[in-house]
Amino acid sequence: MSVAIHAVTHRRDLRRFLLLPFQVHRDHADWVPPLLMDDRYMFNPRKNRAFRYCDCALWLATNGNGEVVGRVAGIINRRYNECRGVKQARFTHLECVDDAEVMGALLDQVKGWARDAGMDDVIGPMGFTDQDPEGFVIEGFDQEPSIATYHNQEHIVRLLQQFGWDKDVDYVVYKVPVPIEIPPFYERVYQHLTRRNTYRLLEFTHRRQLKSLIRPVLALMNEAYVNITGYAPLDQQEMDELARRYLPVIDPRFVKLVSVGDDLVGFILGIPNVVPGIRQARGRLLPLGWLWILRAATRARRLDLLLGGIKEEHRGKGVDVLMGRAMIKSAQQAGFQYFDSHHELECNTRMRAEMERMGGSVYKRYRVFRAAV
Repeated sequence: MSVAIHAVTHRRDLRRFLLLPFQVHRDHADWVPPLLMDDRYMFNPRKNRAFRYCDCALWLATNGNGEVVGRVAGIINRRYNECRGVKQARFTHLECVDDAEVMGALLDQVKGWARDAGMDDVIGPMGFTDQDPEGFVIEGFDQEPSIATYHNQEHIVRLLQQFGWDKDVDYVVYKVPVPIEIPPFYERVYQHLTRRNTYRLLEFTHRRQLKSLIRPVLALMNEAYVNITGYAPLDQQEMDELARRYLPVIDPRFVKLVSVGDDLVGFILGIPNVVPGIRQARGRLLPLGWLWILRAATRARRLDLLLGGIKEEHRGKGVDVLMGRAMIKSAQQAGFQYFDSHHELECNTRMRAEMERMGGSVYKRYRVFRAAV
């Protein structure tokens, strides 16, 4: 196959870039399409505030007939690099047919771009920020994904390894059954914390109750995630933008916060599994996609634990148990059968021990790859 690489410079090119996955995955029965609205937002410099501190380039790979057979985006997050003292680029949105020549051309392009910019290495898949999907599936291809994760085919991983890309970091995902009864250990810790009266659990029934707490939660996320691979702190304007985008779809029953006085020290956010609705909507919210997604949320039997964090000085003191007990009770009342832990760093032994103490087992694994330029 004769492969040519083209920079995405026009609206028509961007459309071909965004729609390529629908071609590559047309025979991938369990594939979950991206929400095209989110992808358009991500690559729009006028809307995505990350462009203020990120460099980004998009490329398409075409064959001898001019057909698009692959794509990739390169990102340099200057804020992250300055915070960590590194010279690192990222790739994201890598898709291609099962062909080594296509994959090699795409990888060479993003590595050359990074090298010309003075970078030392490239990691990926990793987006602009920690809120974007990161890591390719390497185990659990037959398992239902959650939102904000990749659902790649096996050949993507095989080809990356063929070209010498090594492991940077792995994330594991636990499947945790919702217990019929609150585990005795949780009850003991809960009773102990209640007697001490140090921590206050905050629960909600209406979205309007959450509005004033969005900034404190995201500020705590900045603090709790400071050492996580790929994470760069959000500024106040980015926090406000996230609140505007996601508050309307948050179910307040599955938001649990813990405070000490007026100081927020822990948070966890879960959402019902809406992946079947996104699949039925084919990645489009209009005209009826939003209806399929809402219907999926009401029928879901899996609760996805998307975000969570605890202040460093309060870890290991029962805050996780306080929030976990409350989330279990809400999941029981809503009829959920199990939790999906979302991404947990492989090296996060404390959180992994918590998942396993609740009867969870790893059923998916994601990998961020690295290569020198």
